[in-house]
Amino acid sequence: MKNLFLVKLFFLLIFISACETVKKKSNEALEKENEKLSKFIGQPVSELKIVMGNPDEESKNEKGLKVLIYKTKKYGILCERQFEINEVNMVAGFSSKGCF
Repeated sequence: MKNLFLVKLFFLLIFISACETVKKKSNEALEKENEKLSKFIGQPVSELKIVMGNPDEESKNEKGLKVLIYKTKKYGILCERQFEINEVNMVAGFSSKGCF
């Protein structure tokens, strides 16, 4: 009975450490993504399009500002990046979902 308890404890510790590793890696990927995209803030739309290409969609947000949407897939997971463009055609903000 004591051996069974030790085996269960061992597997629990391995499971917990694996979860921490996945969390750490996803946080690192998110940090890297935000660092990359934040370089576009304050840049003209032309610079964004040179690096990212033409957007997959264009729309307007609730503030009436133009939003450029870029969509890609990696390992079957949809990555969507949205860039908010202000009145003078400069990147004012961004959001990213599912990108790593």
